[in-house]
Amino acid sequence: MGEENAEAAEPRTLRGARATAARRRAREDEIIRATRTLFDTVGLRDAQIEDIAQAVGINRAIIYRHFSGKEELFAVTLIGYLDELAEVMRAADDENATPTERLENVAEAFLDRGHEYPAFVDCALDLLSKSAEELFESVSEGAMIRLGRGMLGPLGALAHVLEAGNKSGDFHVEDPFMLANMLYTQSLGALQFARNQLLVSEGAPGVPAVRRVPWEAVKRHTIRAAHAMAVAD
Repeated sequence: MGEENAEAAEPRTLRGARATAARRRAREDEIIRATRTLFDTVGLRDAQIEDIAQAVGINRAIIYRHFSGKEELFAVTLIGYLDELAEVMRAADDENATPTERLENVAEAFLDRGHEYPAFVDCALDLLSKSAEELFESVSEGAMIRLGRGMLGPLGALAHVLEAGNKSGDFHVEDPFMLANMLYTQSLGALQFARNQLLVSEGAPGVPAVRRVPWEAVKRHTIRAAHAMAVAD
């Protein structure tokens, strides 16, 4: 009789554990969605934990039960941007086009998406500003793995095109993923430069002058640079 009760209790325990895990995931998703909405509304710099907690309708302490800190929450929020970016880049890629056209299309999709969502640029650059040691101290291993998978989306879309160019002889890239990482970082810098709208030049010998930089020009130069690196790597 005791054994029968134990067998009956075990499924209830498992069901309870699964229900608890599901509620935890649902709460985490809710917090991440609120963070993303705040990023897109007020930007990364003005996003505060208190505002996120208020949007979800919870105490800020509950957020720290799900995430190790602000850095981890912001890192996992970046994953959503990366997943959407990868989808847009893959949609822009036409495998029947030439490698040069494919690279231009994928790079343009990346740049246009970043231009449309400046909070993504801020979030990605904030992450890149930290050393590996700092990241592993502030972001849990599980979150880092999820973030790495998220980054593989856009990086893989770029690397896939570079590998195809290598096979056709159009590109000469020794390490497609290394160049993909470099193009990812450089494109973020170009997006930040375009958003700042400040181009410093020389108005007269030794005299700095500042003028606005057109977005289309930044995009054109960034795509040309990507192609030049792929051809001459």
